[in-house]
Amino acid sequence: MLLRLCAAAFVSLLTVGSVQAQVRTPSRLPDPRSEFVRQCAPRMLGRWEHPEAVCGCLHDHAAAAVEDRDLREALLRGITETGVPTIETDWVPVSKQGEIGPTFTKIAKPTLQCMFDPAK
Repeated sequence: MLLRLCAAAFVSLLTVGSVQAQVRTPSRLPDPRSEFVRQCAPRMLGRWEHPEAVCGCLHDHAAAAVEDRDLREALLRGITETGVPTIETDWVPVSKQGEIGPTFTKIAKPTLQCMFDPAK
């Protein structure tokens, strides 16, 4: 009888343990802004005194000024890959490639502000 009771307790502990292991909270996905700053900052080292501030500002102000998703993603990619605002024509659909020039005109002022006074 005692053996059965111990066996039942052992089985119930194993069951509870396996259920708890399955109910773990899913890992949090990285915040897109934080991930951008993490990838961008190394490109800004040596160019700017506070690379994280410059990258955060570019994300929050320059890229945010671009409404089109494809152009914004291409701009963010260009910044993280080169350290400067750039858009390769291959990164946007052919139908939107004519918008690359006007996009740079739109982001010129916030980009300069970010690079030379990112705190504002």
